[in-house]
Amino acid sequence: MNDAAELSRELRTESTPDLARRRGIVALSLVASASMGVIALYQMGLLKHLPEPPLPIFDADRVDASEEAYKRFSTPDAILGLGSYAATMGLAAMGGSDRARKAPWIPLALAAKVGFDVANAARLTVVQWKQHRAFCLWCLIAASATFAMAPLVIRETKNAFQALP
Repeated sequence: MNDAAELSRELRTESTPDLARRRGIVALSLVASASMGVIALYQMGLLKHLPEPPLPIFDADRVDASEEAYKRFSTPDAILGLGSYAATMGLAAMGGSDRARKAPWIPLALAAKVGFDVANAARLTVVQWKQHRAFCLWCLIAASATFAMAPLVIRETKNAFQALP
């Protein structure tokens, strides 16, 4: 069997704790991406208003139309977020079920990426409140999914460090 066929079989059918956690990271990245997709529709003018509960702490339109949301790379931040979550999914999907031992740099890169994502989600959540005294519900969904990824990288990261020469 070739390597690609083996990888296909492992990722689709094996049931190891590490693969379960990696699948969780992919699923959470897809949840965050869905939220970013809704925001991107608004930021690109395809939606005129972001729906959210009529509570005073929510104002996604103000948050996602702010200068902060457009200042990096002259691009709406939700578009950048979609690319970022795609990269996280790529790192979670990369390699076989024994990658911590065979290619420890992959889980270490994933841990670094998730750490960056968590720090960025926390920073953006604080910025929303400090600058706008309001939150974007869609951003909070993405941030929550991002925070939930952090514990999922711990075990494989530990195993990868132990496998380093």
